[in-house]
Amino acid sequence: MTKVQTAAREQYEREGYVLFPEVLDQELIQEAREHLAWLLEKNPGLRPEQLNTELMTDDPFWVRLVSDSRLLDIAEQFVGENIALFASHYISKPPYDGQPVFWHQDGSYWPLEPMEVVTLWLAVDDSLEENGCMRVIPKTHKMDLQQLRLRTDVANVLGSELDPQLVDEDAAVDLVLKAGGVSVHHPNIVHGSNANHSALRRCGLTIRYIPTSTRIVSDKPWPSAFLLRGEAVPGVNDYLPKPKYVEGVHMPFRGCASWK
Repeated sequence: MTKVQTAAREQYEREGYVLFPEVLDQELIQEAREHLAWLLEKNPGLRPEQLNTELMTDDPFWVRLVSDSRLLDIAEQFVGENIALFASHYISKPPYDGQPVFWHQDGSYWPLEPMEVVTLWLAVDDSLEENGCMRVIPKTHKMDLQQLRLRTDVANVLGSELDPQLVDEDAAVDLVLKAGGVSVHHPNIVHGSNANHSALRRCGLTIRYIPTSTRIVSDKPWPSAFLLRGEAVPGVNDYLPKPKYVEGVHMPFRGCASWK
């Protein structure tokens, strides 16, 4: 590892998160914004915070985006050279009424054995304190995964939360990122985000990468299980074929005609 990579890994192990500014170019980020608009048009019944992993099985741009070598190079620092996708989710908080994400630990939701997974959170828009950027409680990645409880009295993205008595909000850190930047966080770290009451949209794309030795525990085909780099481990997961671009069916993007 380079000195920069070593420092990033050390912060991740110490704090449970690390930031990587200016990872993707603005042309690709603009395509991601166009993709968000295209998804919303195709799924008018969904709130923009709920464009979830089930939508990506036959979406070549989405698979192309999470396969970008710059993202995989970051993921490789945390899960090794054999990388698969577990899940991905656009959480787009519209101006003025973007929903909060209450405090939680990602791993409490996930059917993974073992819980070896890393999340890259890609800023599609500038992610700022005023528009509901992600917030983390440093060092809580050392805490065991906790039972979550339903929370439906206030509209929120997940419909659940961690017991507030387990959260020291005074220790929270705002993860401010410019569009194209990435934050990386551990599956056990306590994190969330406030509602967006500002005039600025806040869209982020969560990307959950696993080593191919981690099993997705499901009795049916997983909608976003793609082998992205390296080799599969025989008998662990069944991976989907990468969707091919079809004109008139999929959103056009740079290089779509040759996408395989």
